[in-house]
Amino acid sequence: MAMNTAYRAAALFLGLLAATSVVAKTGDVTDPKAPRNLPAEGAVAVSWTDPAQFSDLRQSGNRWEAKRGDWVQQLAQYLRKRAVQRLPSGERLDVTITDIRRAGQYEPWRGANFGSTRIVRDIYPPRIELNFTLSGANGTVFSQGARKLTDLDFMRNASAVGSSDPLRYEKRLIDEWLAKEFKRPKA
Repeated sequence: MAMNTAYRAAALFLGLLAATSVVAKTGDVTDPKAPRNLPAEGAVAVSWTDPAQFSDLRQSGNRWEAKRGDWVQQLAQYLRKRAVQRLPSGERLDVTITDIRRAGQYEPWRGANFGSTRIVRDIYPPRIELNFTLSGANGTVFSQGARKLTDLDFMRNASAVGSSDPLRYEKRLIDEWLAKEFKRPKA
């Protein structure tokens, strides 16, 4: 009997250890020690406000699951990569992401197996709010403002069909905004 109890305790400890290592590997977007901006590089600077205040976490059906990973940084890196392609030489773009609501929602009321599964349905569209400033090499501001990006028809978008990227809908929002806001420089 004592051996059985010791075995259970060891199994519980190893399970907790494994769970902790998974969390450590996947990260926590709300970690106060985590950066709130991408390292300075090139003509596009991207920063973000406290992810703990983002709609995706505040309105989540599973806050613990919603804050896992480095999805904020992934979206910031994607925004920078795509924006650099649209800026004429000598221009600078500064973007601050102020809110993110990823497509889908956790629906734990569906049962034990659904508590950590993001259900993507058309009633949970992606949203990103940001502020930006576009300036020239001499600091002259060409354009600035706040934008609320959303796509209510995101599930019918052919470019996202077949993609396995969990951030495909949010990345599509970024692409659409950049295409509208910044015309490609002529070669």
